[in-house]
Amino acid sequence: MDLHKRDFSVNERLPRICALAAAIGAVATLAAIALLALIHLFTNLFFFGTFSFAERSPAHHALGAWVIAVPVAGGLIVGLIARYGSEKIRGHGIPEAIEAILFGKSRMSPKVAVLKPLSSGIVIGSGGPFGAEGPIIMTGGALGSLIAQCVKLTAAERKTLLVAGAAAGMTAVFGTPVAAVLLAVELLLFEWRPRSFLPVALACAVAGFARASVFGTGPLFPLVTAPPGMMALASCVVAGLLSGALASGLSAALYKTEDLFGKLPLHWMWWPAIGGLVVGIGGYVEPRALGVGYDVIGDLLHQHIVLEAALAILAVKAVIWVVALGSGTSGGVLAPLLMLGAGLGTVLGAVLPGNDAALWPLVCMAATLGATLGAPLTAIVFAFGLTHDSNALLPLLAATLVAHGFATVVMRRSIMTEKIARRGYHIYREYGVDPLERHHVDEVMTRAVETIDAATPLADALATHFGAAQTHRAYPVVRNGRLAGMVDRAALASLADEPGAGDPSVTLGDALASPPLFALPGEPCRLVATRLAVNELERLPVVADRESMRLVGIVSRSDLVKPSRAHFDEEERQERFRHLQPPWTRRRPMGHDHPA
Repeated sequence: MDLHKRDFSVNERLPRICALAAAIGAVATLAAIALLALIHLFTNLFFFGTFSFAERSPAHHALGAWVIAVPVAGGLIVGLIARYGSEKIRGHGIPEAIEAILFGKSRMSPKVAVLKPLSSGIVIGSGGPFGAEGPIIMTGGALGSLIAQCVKLTAAERKTLLVAGAAAGMTAVFGTPVAAVLLAVELLLFEWRPRSFLPVALACAVAGFARASVFGTGPLFPLVTAPPGMMALASCVVAGLLSGALASGLSAALYKTEDLFGKLPLHWMWWPAIGGLVVGIGGYVEPRALGVGYDVIGDLLHQHIVLEAALAILAVKAVIWVVALGSGTSGGVLAPLLMLGAGLGTVLGAVLPGNDAALWPLVCMAATLGATLGAPLTAIVFAFGLTHDSNALLPLLAATLVAHGFATVVMRRSIMTEKIARRGYHIYREYGVDPLERHHVDEVMTRAVETIDAATPLADALATHFGAAQTHRAYPVVRNGRLAGMVDRAALASLADEPGAGDPSVTLGDALASPPLFALPGEPCRLVATRLAVNELERLPVVADRESMRLVGIVSRSDLVKPSRAHFDEEERQERFRHLQPPWTRRRPMGHDHPA
């Protein structure tokens, strides 16, 4: 039995990272509460002229046509904040977090932590058709990054704490900790390791408990639908295809709109005000399309909105959301996608057979979200967490995966990665276990190794092993069975040029002063490949353990290619091991052709 091999790698700093993540979870919850309070405050200031933190819908305003000016004012303020504060507050937050993780060593500035919630509160409070989740993901991530920057950590550990803050913020807004963890896995972490998964999950758990103490433990949109029948499967396929088409259309429209704004002969600082004008006109036509719209989502899920009104809300919300987000203002995407998907489901509920009509707003809501983000598991669990409707789990699974498959085929990139790609960075979102992680050194190393004794004089070693009869590029040096080092021709020639090296009493072991680099049999090939790259080496000796330093083999770069060769065979080589034949075509055994 190979006792040195484990299912997961061990990280001694994991308890410390978990402790920091727990603290970040609590801080992110406070930030989420502050953001929601800012949204309520600015909503009351802009639409009702009162200084209050009470939750009110902008749809109930009495401004008349003056409502058109309110989002313009909010967009103008945010444009100024972005221009003279930090440009990184523009957008919906998740792409910016991904970019910081992959290309910025997970370092975010204090300005973002302060200005992102402020700008988002102003935009959403002035009627912007956004949710609070994108801004809090960015804000929570910034807080996690800032706390991580105050401690001596690696870039990978900073990434974990950044994502912990982002996921905890989402948990605090929606009360969906499991969906937040899945969002981290599907969109932000770009790995599946205990070193990152456990701290993020702990931060979400802390945020979930902290949120419950403030907002209670019930779902945001409690719902109970009838158990699905067999006919619902076909309806799920239809709903999934249409949700995938809606997601693809919205994503394409968003970036076409961004391109149009980019062609305007105006500084980008003014774009949010122009987008605000479209929002204001849309809000004048259909007031319920303004703001976060959680109340509208709830009404759509509970069938409290008639078909004609749902169509109007769907059309207006789609237009003003695409234009506003394309203008580069600050806001989120989850709540608008939930509303648009629920609106589609309300329309389909009138015609789809197989279940009660209340199911389809929920199903289309999740399917649209999963297809747009490219995160189907997050969308499925998110929809369940918002409603606690266990009867809907199977339809959610079917429709969301159909929508995700449709969007994967139709769209090259999701709404999360297109913006980053436009900045010159391509993100490949598929990931699996690296072949070099799956294999260990003892599976690929060369065991028969020719060595040089450390007592050999330098001149003799150079003449004997690196002369005309040289058989290997490098040789391990051993002293009484223990590894003393590794030499190649260049290293040995350099040692031979040292003063006094020609003295026959100067041995190879005397010249090897520094501790040798080595590999262990149980180390993953990926770790050894990194060690070779960092030290600019071609090969490493392999020792049985650190105490004995007994040489057991040698591993080279060419050895590390072997796992990739096996991986290629698994992925590309097509083989058949059985030939299926109908029973009537098989030959009967000899002696049974005729009855006795």
